Parts: sequence; C-alpha cells; structure tokens
Amino acid sequence: MPRICIAPRVEGLAGVASFRLKFENGLRARGVDVTYDLSESSDAILVLAGTRRLLPLWRAHRRGGRIAQRLDGINWVHRVRWAGLRYTLRAAYGNWNLSFIRRRLADRVIYQSQFIRRWWEEWYRPARVPSSVILNGVDLDQYTPDGLHERPSMHRRLLIVEGSLAGALNSGLFHAVELARQLSRKYKIELNIVGRVDSRTKNKLEDQPAFRIKFMGAVKREQIPWLMRSSHLLFSAEVNPPCPNSVVEALACGLPVVGFDTGSLSELVQGDAGRLVPYGANQWKLEQPNIQALVNAAEEVLQDNEKFRKHAREQAERNLGLKGMVDKYLEVLFG
Repeated sequence: MPRICIAPRVEGLAGVASFRLKFENGLRARGVDVTYDLSESSDAILVLAGTRRLLPLWRAHRRGGRIAQRLDGINWVHRVRWAGLRYTLRAAYGNWNLSFIRRRLADRVIYQSQFIRRWWEEWYRPARVPSSVILNGVDLDQYTPDGLHERPSMHRRLLIVEGSLAGALNSGLFHAVELARQLSRKYKIELNIVGRVDSRTKNKLEDQPAFRIKFMGAVKREQIPWLMRSSHLLFSAEVNPPCPNSVVEALACGLPVVGFDTGSLSELVQGDAGRLVPYGANQWKLEQPNIQALVNAAEEVLQDNEKFRKHAREQAERNLGLKGMVDKYLEVLFG
C-alpha cells in the first residue's frame, strides 16, 4: 500500500485543517495510507504550507524522498496595519519558513490558485522546481444543495464563514456590516458570522438597529452544509483570499457567493455562481472599498436567488470536486 506523509498534522475546523481532513478521506478511498511522522518511511511527503520540524524534513530531503509543498498566501496584513508584536513576529517567521522550504527542500510546489502562484513568483521569484496549480475541492456528496435546511422566507440571511476575523484581519467584517446595513433599506436582513472574532470588534458591531447580527463563533464542520443551505448568499470577507474553502463549500451547497474581485475569487466564482465587483481602491493598503457596487451585486443575487443557486452548484460540479483534486495531487506526488 502506498504511503504519504502529511506534515504538519494541522488540527481545527477551517483552513488548512479542513483541507487535510478532506484530502485524507480522498486518499483512504483510494487505498493510500497516511502518516504524520517525517522519520517514518513514506513514498512521498506533502508539506501543508510550512512546518517547525525543519530538521526531520531536511533529513527526509537528504534521503531522497519526494517533497511537495502546498503553498497558501503570504502574510502581508502586518505590513499595512499594526497587529501587535506577537502577530507581526509570527507573520515574519511564517514567511521565512515557507520561503525556506520552497527554496531549499521542496521538489515540487503546489499553489492553491493562479493568484497564489503569481504572488509568490512576484515576491520571491519563481520556484527552482516544477510547480502546479490545484484549486481546492470538496466532497460533492457531503456538501450538496439536497438535504435539510431552514432558509427563511420572510427575511434574507447573509453568511460569512472564515477561520479568523480577529484583530488585524477584521477589515472584511466591517465591509459585511456596511453591506448588511445598506441592504436593510430594502430587505429584512440577518447577518450570521462563523469564525473567530475578537471581543473588541464584537463590542463595536453587535448593536445594529437596522438588521440582526449573530456571532456564531466556531461551528462544527458537520453543521456547515446545513448552515449554507439555510442562507441566501455567502459574503467572502477576506481581502486577497488564496483559495478559500468556505467559497468552495458554499458553491457545492448551491449557495451563491458575493465579494470583491480580489485574490483567487475570480478563479472560483464564475458565471452566475455569484457576483464579484471591483474593490474600487488599493486592497493591498486596505483602503475603503466600493461598498455600493457590492450592494448592487448582492441585490441582484437576492432577487434571482434560485437561478444563482443552480449555477453555483454547477460550477462546483464542473471544477471543484474532491475526486479531481485528489487525483491531481497524486499525480504530483507520485508522477
């Protein structure tokens, strides 16, 4: 039985941890064994972004094992906004760690999107080894429009699903609140926010007289499909997102996506799967965006929700299935 070492073993409910669990399920369905110990024998190693265990990874490199690095985005918000000393140091170390593995240890590089490839090549030059772009995928039988839901008919439910919107990462949350506020002039609006939000930001935003806002915190992974089926649109709140799992999951559940056309979103949200609008300012400086364009896009999606739901699912079926993603990873790891 072939074996792949995945390092590190990331735990959690979103982001890299979500990818790891989905990828492992796809591997085991193909009879591929998984280990997390870099000292154990394996046919290939997949590094999920970076790892602190550089010495064991170096030894595996010296043994001649194939190492593929799956790259996320580059830490950048700390260059624009003061996020505290701890966050800044972690961001700087994280960038060094990722770039060191890419430059010295990886035999293959997998970028999550074309946007990520361009970003890394512009900031750190092209990789010295072969590289590929593989979009994130999702189990289309688990994340599906079919199933129980409680989508309201008397008001419109907007959903945000992010791993973290805390501290310096909270700018998209303020955009969402302004979007909901302006939509509330025409619709009865409920804004549900899944993910970590710091108490200071909550205190600023939780009292909204024009609409209902609900901070849900961390939600179990098994509840996400139900929550997405029970909403009318997903607002992708992250600025310059690498390849957000929440967007992929939403499309698979038939939930249209609205957001600013930054990062990888245009690679995921195509046709009538949702609506993306120009940011209208310099997103790399986190300048104030064009909220009115976002409102217009959201109104279009809300007015013809069933059409957009249908196209969202079709986009996921064409391009974002887990099976196709795992096949592409195996081609890089064993090719």
